[in-house]
Amino acid sequence: MNAAATLSFLDELKEQRWDDHRLYHHSRINQSLHLLSALSFLTAYVLLALHPGIAALVGWFVAMWSRQIGHFFFEPKDYDAVNHLTHERKEEIKVGYNLRRKIVLLTIWALSPLVLLLDPTLGGLLDPHTDWGGFVDNLALVWLVLGAAGLLFRTIQLFFIRSVQTGLVWCTKILTDPFHDVQLYHKSPLHLLRGELIDPMHHVHVDGAAAEQLADDEADESLRPAG
Repeated sequence: MNAAATLSFLDELKEQRWDDHRLYHHSRINQSLHLLSALSFLTAYVLLALHPGIAALVGWFVAMWSRQIGHFFFEPKDYDAVNHLTHERKEEIKVGYNLRRKIVLLTIWALSPLVLLLDPTLGGLLDPHTDWGGFVDNLALVWLVLGAAGLLFRTIQLFFIRSVQTGLVWCTKILTDPFHDVQLYHKSPLHLLRGELIDPMHHVHVDGAAAEQLADDEADESLRPAG
């Protein structure tokens, strides 16, 4: 049985947020970039109602890239002494997009302009662009759909490899992360200016044996076929 299924929706949301913070956001640079990303995503949310194309450009170029740069280049990849887990182990138990999955998603994103150049109508779904302005508008629309598809794909995938609730919780977490990240990391740039590159995580206390047992449980759930 999926242990997360015994939790209420809000309790599992709290747990996913807590695990995401303590496992994957040790770097103060990463935290600060997440603050920038969160503010950018909130801007994109507002722009969605005014100009969806610009919202997609802000979301991908500023919000998404600042967020992923922090994970790829600044987050420690060595043994996590706070949580008593290796980087490889944390990648295995990641609920959402781990680094390997992110590479796949970002590769699709990077290749999408080429696809649009080869087929301006995208199989008849778009009006062909007549100038570079039209190309950017169409590309922004493609990126908007890609972002929604990436969110929907992993949500449904989690329905089968974890549970329907876990998938819905993760989807809710992703959509509300910008609000939560502002609250969580608004002081990170100040810590960074003081020369603190790594969050000491004094608020995190994890027993080594308990951490490994949790990792085993999470790994088992990810491999268990849907029933």
